[in-house]
Amino acid sequence: MIHREDHASVAVLRLDHGKVSALDVDLLSALADQLGEIERSPSGQSVVLTGTGSTFSAGVDLVQFLDGGEAYLQDLLRAMTRTFAALFSFPRPAIAAVNGHAIAGGCVLACACDYRIMGRGPGKIGVPELRVGIPFPALAIEILRFAASTPHLQELVYLGKTYEVDEAYQRGLVDEIADLETLLDRACGVAERLGSMPPARFQITKHQLRQPSLDRAERNAREWDAEVLRAWKDPETRAAVRAYAEATLGRRR
Repeated sequence: MIHREDHASVAVLRLDHGKVSALDVDLLSALADQLGEIERSPSGQSVVLTGTGSTFSAGVDLVQFLDGGEAYLQDLLRAMTRTFAALFSFPRPAIAAVNGHAIAGGCVLACACDYRIMGRGPGKIGVPELRVGIPFPALAIEILRFAASTPHLQELVYLGKTYEVDEAYQRGLVDEIADLETLLDRACGVAERLGSMPPARFQITKHQLRQPSLDRAERNAREWDAEVLRAWKDPETRAAVRAYAEATLGRRR
């Protein structure tokens, strides 16, 4: 589910869950647990987050979204918020090595990292949630607001396009492009470089940059996440998700 490989000062966390590392409660919880374990470790490791094969993560598991029931949706929202927060506020450097498709929640995971390197290939990245009719949890919006270039944020969210690597770079969704063959080495190199900075000073600076986004997300979550959950349960939303699943997964729900 989450494969960890330790490379001296860097812990590589590889998403490997089903065919496309779709986000469900189990995968999200496993990632948050791994981040917590690394954070508590005295080794002071940086993190590189990557995927398996041609996919970083294809976003929320739509089958479980449709079939899991109300209790599952509540658990999913909590797990997403916990994991996005754990990655976004991780006190050490976190680098995304985007090896392929990073869609919806997969894109948000990448954006929660400090630096994003995408492999040159057929993979796409973006957040098509609104095209499907799914509103974002408060923290997901704040992560996108923080990571994406301001002139492109509304295009990213409203139009819900998924971008090839060069388009993603132009819009600030990724910071760097690398060949797929060297992607992981490059990500580890950046993680080592950032990790060589005095840890306390790096953490203070990261906190200064990101805490306003976390504070805004916390305030907005109290007002909006209950509404998000109601929208997720709405029959109209579920019909749109079902149609999207049929079109993209080639199966009827």
